[in-house]
Amino acid sequence: MTLINTSHPEEFILLGFADRPWLELPLFIILLVTYPTAMIGNIAIILVSTIDPSLHSPMYFFLTNLSFLDICYTTSLVPQILTNLGSSTKTISYMSCAVQLYFFHTMGVTECVLLALMSFDRYVAICKPLHYSLIMNQHKCLLLVSIVWLIGISYGVTVATVTLQLPLCGHNEMDHLVCEIPVLIKIACGEKEKNELALSVVSIFLLAVPLCLILASYSSIGHAVFKIKSSEGRKKAFGTCSSHLIVVLLFYGPAISMYIQPPSSITKDQPKFMALLYGVVTPTLNPFIYTLRNKDVKGALGNLFRNIFMSK
Repeated sequence: MTLINTSHPEEFILLGFADRPWLELPLFIILLVTYPTAMIGNIAIILVSTIDPSLHSPMYFFLTNLSFLDICYTTSLVPQILTNLGSSTKTISYMSCAVQLYFFHTMGVTECVLLALMSFDRYVAICKPLHYSLIMNQHKCLLLVSIVWLIGISYGVTVATVTLQLPLCGHNEMDHLVCEIPVLIKIACGEKEKNELALSVVSIFLLAVPLCLILASYSSIGHAVFKIKSSEGRKKAFGTCSSHLIVVLLFYGPAISMYIQPPSSITKDQPKFMALLYGVVTPTLNPFIYTLRNKDVKGALGNLFRNIFMSK
């Protein structure tokens, strides 16, 4: 059959949990609590890292970027999910869907590569402490972060643009809470095997390479930590690195399970729960993981709150 209608629809219907309406209200309430929590937590990290001179180091510079990313990442999803859950008309305009695709995937890949850069920073700090200030100076940190953002933007713009060119043949229903590339490919018609293959190959590369760098860094870090004679030094190194490893597991686990397999093999509810995990849960937990396990950040936050209350 010849495909005639290749134009994009005016709007998409995001089915979400329409088949399980009893889930919508509890999830709406949870997101209504977690979203402001994520915003406050990540903004607090940015503030203390910027204001407190003791946190003016590459580690906290990268952490500030991670917090900013998490703010953008969760903001690209949660308002749309709340609208979807709180409304009977679960629609999103084509333009809004396209913007969400660009932002969501740009932020996702940028965070993926940034986590690898943060592990490299920890590797240099622990394994090559005498050369740390030379290797991770301000100029190089700015350059590395710029490259990370460039990779994320390049991926988001390229993959989202190619996906939006796929013919939909009148299909405008997505069984999802948000617009996401694998689900959009799944509802497309015509020959989409090349898009599935390209997405899988690019995703494997962008997930596997940073993950290998993280694993290699922490393998060397683990070897170096056991050589530290001071128990206090080992504890501090382990505390800093374990926080980052927890964040890596929370982010990479859902992302790998969603993007490594072909979009056609994705199960019905998998995209919804994965999007909630890496788009909502992880950005909400990140500030608590870094503050609860980091004495420097806890001290800086305490000083900030004391100064606020004293000024009042």
